[in-house]
Amino acid sequence: IWSAANRITSSGKVLGENQCVPVLEAVKSVTTYAAFQAFAENHKGSLEVGKLADLVVLDANPLKVDQIKIKDIGVLATIVGGNVVYGEI
Repeated sequence: IWSAANRITSSGKVLGENQCVPVLEAVKSVTTYAAFQAFAENHKGSLEVGKLADLVVLDANPLKVDQIKIKDIGVLATIVGGNVVYGEI
């Protein structure tokens, strides 16, 4: 998400600034769009009743922080199939 939104290389240069995507589009690219591409949108990719409950709980909202700081967001918990497999809620 950070890379798609910022396009900053390891040397600190912006690679194709005109190709940066909005943070929301970057989030969708690894959630709803990825599920659609895998023909799995009926059971994953978004939080809806009846879908798999695989998600992460973050310590900040990537849509609200300065996009350069997205990579500093921490993971508080990981939930797979409705079970907490990392951290706690």
